[in-house]
Amino acid sequence: MLRKGPSDGDPANAGSDPPSASFVERIVSWSARHPVKAIVGWCLLVLLAIASSSLASGEGARNIDPGEAGTATRALIEQDGYNPVRESVLIQTQDGGGAGFRENPELQKAAQDLVQALQGTSAAVTDIGSPLGSDRSDLVSADGRSALVTFQIAGTPQEVEPNYQAAVRAVATTADAHPGIRIVQAGDRSLSAAVDNSIKDDFQTSHVLALPISLIILLIVFGSLVAASIPLLLSATAVIATFGLLQIIDHWLPINSAVNAMVLLIGMAVGIDYCLFYLRREREERLAGRDVHTALRITARTSGRVVLASGLTVVLCLSGLLFTGIGVFRGLTVGTILVVGLTVVGSVSVLPALLSLLGRRVDSLRVPFLGRRRTEARESRVWTAVARVVVRRPLIWSGVAVIGLLALAVPALEMHPQDPAVINSLPRTVPTVDAAVRMQEAFPGAASPSQVVIWKPDGSDADTEAVRGAIAELKTRAGEPGGLVAAPVAVIKVDQALVVRLPLAGSGTDETSVQALTQLRGRILPETVGQVDGIDYAVAGRTATAHDFAEQMTDRAPRVFLFVLVLAFLLLVVAFRSVTIPVISILLNLLSIGAAYGVLTWVFQGGHLTGLFDFTPYGGVVGWLPLFMFVMLFGLSMDYHIFILSRIRERWVNGAAPRQAVIDGVAHSAGVVTSAAVIMTAVFAVFVLLSAIEYKMLGVGMAVAIIIDATVVRGVLLPVFVALLGRLAWELPRWMQWLPGKTETSGVTPEREPAAPVSSVR
Repeated sequence: MLRKGPSDGDPANAGSDPPSASFVERIVSWSARHPVKAIVGWCLLVLLAIASSSLASGEGARNIDPGEAGTATRALIEQDGYNPVRESVLIQTQDGGGAGFRENPELQKAAQDLVQALQGTSAAVTDIGSPLGSDRSDLVSADGRSALVTFQIAGTPQEVEPNYQAAVRAVATTADAHPGIRIVQAGDRSLSAAVDNSIKDDFQTSHVLALPISLIILLIVFGSLVAASIPLLLSATAVIATFGLLQIIDHWLPINSAVNAMVLLIGMAVGIDYCLFYLRREREERLAGRDVHTALRITARTSGRVVLASGLTVVLCLSGLLFTGIGVFRGLTVGTILVVGLTVVGSVSVLPALLSLLGRRVDSLRVPFLGRRRTEARESRVWTAVARVVVRRPLIWSGVAVIGLLALAVPALEMHPQDPAVINSLPRTVPTVDAAVRMQEAFPGAASPSQVVIWKPDGSDADTEAVRGAIAELKTRAGEPGGLVAAPVAVIKVDQALVVRLPLAGSGTDETSVQALTQLRGRILPETVGQVDGIDYAVAGRTATAHDFAEQMTDRAPRVFLFVLVLAFLLLVVAFRSVTIPVISILLNLLSIGAAYGVLTWVFQGGHLTGLFDFTPYGGVVGWLPLFMFVMLFGLSMDYHIFILSRIRERWVNGAAPRQAVIDGVAHSAGVVTSAAVIMTAVFAVFVLLSAIEYKMLGVGMAVAIIIDATVVRGVLLPVFVALLGRLAWELPRWMQWLPGKTETSGVTPEREPAAPVSSVR
């Protein structure tokens, strides 16, 4: 039996730290003794982060895509110019049928009026391509029923937006004048605007939904308005501070708007989790009769160190994404690491200060019918009953659970990683997306064509007679019937370089498009442009970017997986001074992630539950999602894992039999884990309500994984395996005794006085 510490339960000694106090315990103790200083310090930190964003000026860092697409992008950046914006307008009958364009005077009149309207925009557009020209058969669809009017937005980058709006007005005016004709626009600016507006709306939606949903669940968990507000306050301030710091980081790393949505939801989920662990333990110690300062010290010694270990695990696991070498992942990694790190800092500094300042008033403003019951609850009776049942018949329950999870994971064997095209990513209720879909059907690849960048390494002008001749041959090859490279082809001069825009068959990211890209890169370009001496060329565009991104992800993924697995193993070995616990933990994590992959594949690739989640399947799963989910889930699941294992370890160190330690540990931790999982699931479920299919996939995948992890894995399988192992679960081989920490405390020091076993608690 461990001896009682000198300050535990003794208010007279609450103001001093025992010699054995850990670093976290000393920080918490200082914050509890100086709550005003700690709170003011946190506020100043947040304000400083917000104020620092005002120092950021000018353009942010540009993201360079990997592979050949990135080479093309860099070549354009080096030019003293910019890649002009091109748009296309589809003209067809409302039902897409009827007489062909050449035989339909009404369609021809609409095209003529549109060309005149564009010409009358005060030079807002240039290089207008009209299907009325005898030499522009490429602007009439293969079936002859649709036509394209193409144009380029004129002006400098600062003039593009007003000129684009002038073109939009011209198209809208023409469409109003021909109500029986479909006249719709899609292209570089319109599609990017649709994506930007979607992300902006999604970000606002996540703001509106995440906070009230979290508050409602916290009220149910704590039964007190004051206690429920504390996690939201800490999470919100950490997220706001992160946003401020990202404004500066954006000058060195590319930070896009999707990162902000991720930071918001992940920051809210993690921050609330950490506060839950802390608040519930502090409340439990006060209910055991300890004064506020002693309760805070014990909480720091137990849950505080769990929060620190969990936060460190999340941060280090997320850093594995840096091995991909992909720019957007670097920004996302830094953003999530920042918000998690700030949340951990707040959890061990300002959170104890608030609890010290409020004292027992943290339970004030109770919610009727919830307040008394929630503030007096000590353990989860449901999970206690489950733990008793599963440890009594461990082989049966573990077998059922493992078979069930393996069954869920089966569809993942057929997973086809593939990024969606814009027309697959956003719903067709977005007018520009609907226009792009119809344009894709009539003119495959025209809305988002590939871009062949041609330049000379010595910086001289690439626009030579030989290059123009090669491009003419390229156009001829593009016009071959049945080919994978289609028309219309546009050639644009960008300073000393040339950009050849030509559509590819397929949707843009499907197998047909990849085959077309391979044919373009591997045969057509080498046989045409590649025959000209002294020039370089590279292919960019949506298809090329997605393909090169996927190739680099596939190449680098093993490094990320290995890094995360080895790191998780070492962290758990150090935390619990055990080899068997880390091995079991990793296997259980892989099992839950595999089940989540299976559900994700079944729903989105298989096209099930489309009405419920409001999406259109495209036959694949977003290419970056499996790796991102793996890293995120390995980090986040450790929150629950370390929390439950530390409570089981405490009971075992305090003298309980191995199976009774499991029951007691689960009883005093599974309820908190369930509450945290419900909140985290609800936060990630917000992604399902967003418009982009990538967010929907992320929301479903993460929510399913967290539910499985917090119920089947942590509530059934983990207790079963720990109970089966008995003392072996906590014993470290002699050859590893050099590891830091104390064997009797496993790196997570137990409370000085053991809590009553579950069997004696009513």
